[in-house]
Amino acid sequence: MSSFTSRPGAVGDPPRHYGSPLSEQKALAAGRAIVDLSDRSVVTLTGADRLRLIDTLTTQSLARLAPGESAETLQLDQQGRVEHAMNVVDDGETTWLLTGAGRGEALAGWFDRMRFMLDVQSIDRTADFAVIGTLGDSPVPGAVAEWRDPWREVVAGGHQYAATPSHPGAAWTYREVVVPRDSLDALADLPAAGTIALEALRIAAWRPSASTEVDERTIPHELDWLRSAVHLTKGCYRGQETVAKVHNLGHPPRRLVQLHLDGSEGVLPEPGDEVLAGDKPVGRITSVALHHEDGPIALAVVKRSLAADTELIVTAADTAVAAAQEVIVPVDAGSVADVPRLPRLGAVRRG
Repeated sequence: MSSFTSRPGAVGDPPRHYGSPLSEQKALAAGRAIVDLSDRSVVTLTGADRLRLIDTLTTQSLARLAPGESAETLQLDQQGRVEHAMNVVDDGETTWLLTGAGRGEALAGWFDRMRFMLDVQSIDRTADFAVIGTLGDSPVPGAVAEWRDPWREVVAGGHQYAATPSHPGAAWTYREVVVPRDSLDALADLPAAGTIALEALRIAAWRPSASTEVDERTIPHELDWLRSAVHLTKGCYRGQETVAKVHNLGHPPRRLVQLHLDGSEGVLPEPGDEVLAGDKPVGRITSVALHHEDGPIALAVVKRSLAADTELIVTAADTAVAAAQEVIVPVDAGSVADVPRLPRLGAVRRG
């Protein structure tokens, strides 16, 4: 239990809200509040070869990550499906990996098994450190590491599938701060928002999350994750063959969309609810929230072939909720002429 749960009106652990989700959302968007993410996992890598190891095993180019520089990377299986997503920041001596709730032990163990003769020590530090989320720039007392989300723009070596001149992620100023768990009480005087508020702002920014958008079949292309977490020319890593093939040939099996939901019935869908075109299932809701400006919105993963103008319905609590699709990943993602070609794994090895 975190110290945030003892605040007036706190519901949940970590708190989902403190009694006024929309007001909390406005304060968070304005950079005036922090969010308790103490259920997130924290893994540290130390040793001279720590950046070399994570660069070799994951999708992002990290071998020359500078102290204080933030990045995002994915660990894929042999078929290119997402197994772990990591927020990465290095302080010159330690690489901090922030990942989903309950994932720390498995992630630290995987790095330990893969290090072979390299000078790397991987430790699950979740019991010692907690994560605080914020969209503001004010210092967080006790911070030992700070990760700034690279989602605001396409990172070097990445590629954006979303065909829009004004990406909503450009206004996403999100960062995560690592603090010792025994110093959480020192944050008691800072205004707080619940995780519901953070979810609404994340959905509005089209920002995928491993804890919600990822299932056992997810590949990065489906979520437009090449924008921030994949370097297209860095070379070999597990799953790179699939990344290259789908990017070069186009047509990921599924694609991420934002849904604007009819709020007239006062019913919100739940993650996992089916998205229907007529009476035919075409996808599922992954995240949903009530946004303080946009109203009820959701992210959903749908069939790639679903036309952008298809009328959609989501069934929520036996209520049919109309949904208007806003395209994030287009039907022809990866197949347009100006998409940079990613070398196949075999070509990289021969070179």
